[in-house]
Amino acid sequence: GGGNPDTNASLRTAIDRARAANMPSDNVDKAIKKGTGELEGITYESCPFEGYGPGGVAIMVETLTDNKNRTSAEVRNIFSKKGGNLAGAGSVAWLFTKKGYFLVDKAARSEDEIFSISVEAGAEDVQTGDKNYEIYCDPKNFEKIKQELASQEIKWETAELTLVPNSKVKIAGNEAKQLLALIEALEEQDDVQKVHANFDIPDEVMEEIAKEIS
Repeated sequence: GGGNPDTNASLRTAIDRARAANMPSDNVDKAIKKGTGELEGITYESCPFEGYGPGGVAIMVETLTDNKNRTSAEVRNIFSKKGGNLAGAGSVAWLFTKKGYFLVDKAARSEDEIFSISVEAGAEDVQTGDKNYEIYCDPKNFEKIKQELASQEIKWETAELTLVPNSKVKIAGNEAKQLLALIEALEEQDDVQKVHANFDIPDEVMEEIAKEIS
């Protein structure tokens, strides 16, 4: 915790993400103050919510709020309107594990180099996709890997502490559409910082849904 990015890994990650998105520095400062309860005398606190979406998909919602009752009511309303249901604390948290996560463009280095550099710095898993490498690590090794990538001049698109599903639920058709609508509605709620879900939607289904939306 605390408002010093040098001693608060979560805060440092949030600042990096804000700057990567070209957020003005005064907005970054406001986000820091909101996160540490220093904004206009208002106390903001982290308040997680757990629930299920269509198809039995587990959902974790991270919020930062100055009014738990208001946020709880709004999140509950979104779940019920979009075909999900809010569950009690601990209901789905066990289905996720906190991990450090990096997304690196494949143009940065060869697969062997990325694997070697990451694993030597403490990475648990390195996955190669069509365009990117995904690096996962124990949160305690997050800063070490980040520093090693930076020292090797390897730029990342994403570097964050996140919740990774222990397993995924395959869904398609209307359930997939309903789930994505639920997640979108949650992400649009003002107090919501991040939404995690353990779904697996096939690429072809995602493409079909994207065509319908566009």
